[in-house]
Amino acid sequence: MRIQDKNSKPVTIHACAETGDLIGLQRLLCQNPFLLNERTILTVQTPLHISSGQNRVEIVKYLLDWRGPGELELEAQNVYGETPLHAAAKNGCNEVVRMLLDYGAYVEARTNNLMTPLHLAVGFALRTGDDTSVKTLLEFNADCSAEDDEGMMPCDYLPEGQENEELHRVLYVEEQSDYNTTDHSSTGYRSDEELRKSDDGIKGKMDEFEYELSKIVGLHELKQQLRKWAKGMLLDEKRRKMGSNLGPRKPPHMAFLGNPGTGKTTVARVLGKLLHSVGVLSSDTVKEVQRTDLVGEYIGQTGPKTRNKIEEAIGGILFVDEAYRLAIEQKTGFPDFGVEALEEIMSVLEDGDLVVIFAGYTEPMKRVFSSNEGFCRRVTHFFQFDDFSCKELAEMLMVKMGRQDEKSRLCGFKLHPSCTFDVVVALIERNSTEKLRNKMNGGLVDHMLNNARENLDSRLSFDSKGDELLTITLQDLEAGLQLLSERVKVD
Repeated sequence: MRIQDKNSKPVTIHACAETGDLIGLQRLLCQNPFLLNERTILTVQTPLHISSGQNRVEIVKYLLDWRGPGELELEAQNVYGETPLHAAAKNGCNEVVRMLLDYGAYVEARTNNLMTPLHLAVGFALRTGDDTSVKTLLEFNADCSAEDDEGMMPCDYLPEGQENEELHRVLYVEEQSDYNTTDHSSTGYRSDEELRKSDDGIKGKMDEFEYELSKIVGLHELKQQLRKWAKGMLLDEKRRKMGSNLGPRKPPHMAFLGNPGTGKTTVARVLGKLLHSVGVLSSDTVKEVQRTDLVGEYIGQTGPKTRNKIEEAIGGILFVDEAYRLAIEQKTGFPDFGVEALEEIMSVLEDGDLVVIFAGYTEPMKRVFSSNEGFCRRVTHFFQFDDFSCKELAEMLMVKMGRQDEKSRLCGFKLHPSCTFDVVVALIERNSTEKLRNKMNGGLVDHMLNNARENLDSRLSFDSKGDELLTITLQDLEAGLQLLSERVKVD
């Protein structure tokens, strides 16, 4: 551990990012994980901004691979509107540029004066003669025709001269490629000003989607998959606004696979907002149904019952939870009406203005895939929801206690200072089995906190007052989880 002089200022996470002090940065994040996106006072830069601009590859990699509490803000903007990708590009940090792009950084991000990372990379190339970052950005389809607030494209900054011939060639070839693959006929073509406004709207939708994802704990691989899918959908919107004929939109029906409590319904609501914003759906509502909502008791009841639920969901998302229960394995000679409900749903998947999400355990859902031969043809997006780790459950608990809903039973309550992140992680590991955690996932945290509050009530007296009445202690959390472990039977 570093020893500091009494008169010296404490080392900040930004100083560690600037100097490449990985051990110091790790220590600070271990002490306070919420420094992850800490901003500097004047330039409003995050540790990722600083390490990216200084080519601190190890620190950038550590931040991108962060699995602790909170979500790294990959598209955070400093006082100039620059993202970490801008910071790396303007300083020619090619390895960091590639690393950020591989992680999903937005290659067309704009600064306050509408410059893209490519604009800044060209500036670095002009100063130093090193155009590797320019080539990397072009490899990731950076737009050569993007204009800044002065109407200047990256190539417009190149002065005539033999010394810039290679850079001219690289940008010119890419620009011509972009031009030749775009329909420039007058029919349906939009002006640069219209397209610029359109770009801002699309970026805003992606930013909103990123913000909604950032509120969800864990699910890092799933989020990456969702980002790629969402980006493709938004780029299609841009292509349509340019006048390209991409054919009719097909509703992106999906299958969500994973155990209960892994965030499937939450993600469905986030997708509902995105699909509504790009015009795929006329509403962002999510209608949740289960087998009992769709299947009748007698012959002739299931069809009308299912059609009624479909009608209620039109315009938004029909979320079929535990969808595998519609394809129950037959052990008797009697037909199961669940298959009829499933076929009724499958019959409307081509109708538009409705997206259906089938959700359930991974293995049983395979019965659904095989029960209808058209399933995998019509349901084209499959997302796997992994179980939460002890660290992610602890983060979820801290977030729930920090951002309380007014309707929650825990509104107004707080954790005792002894309930630090690391201590809560250890408590969950010690008082629950992996089987229990995988069976309940996020539900474990809800039940644990409700039980903890009940334990608080049971140990207080009517003479208790002040903070004592509202403070959940480590003892309460442990008692709450132990009670849950006793009540829930795990096979």
